[in-house]
Amino acid sequence: MSEKPSVLFVCVHNAGRSQMAAAWLTHLAGDRVEVRSAGSNPGKAVNPAAVEAMREVDIDISAETPKILTVDAVKESDVCITMGCGDTCPVFPGKRYLDWKLDDPAGQGVEAVRPIRDEIKVLVVGLIEEIAPEPKA
Repeated sequence: MSEKPSVLFVCVHNAGRSQMAAAWLTHLAGDRVEVRSAGSNPGKAVNPAAVEAMREVDIDISAETPKILTVDAVKESDVCITMGCGDTCPVFPGKRYLDWKLDDPAGQGVEAVRPIRDEIKVLVVGLIEEIAPEPKA
């Protein structure tokens, strides 16, 4: 990995899980990690229930837009994480690939999205501890 690790979150529509994961990683790791998210068939907008669930924890993803997964995004990332949605990334040597099995928030209300949001936070915290821990004082 480079000095500043980069992570790509991938989910088919890039409208829920991958957007929440990218937001958590940006929020919790700050500038210690480069963060991307994308999908093979991006939706038209971020899931409103995901936006609301993240707003509840003071993270605003309302301005985010789903993005198309590109080969370059994978090449430029140290860690590529699919979100249990069956999407796949092009495989390149030296990259780390993970699949986080998460429920799909599509079509769900905010009540159903909250536990997904919280599970993603736990996974992101573990990832940060592994790839970009807080510098020792």
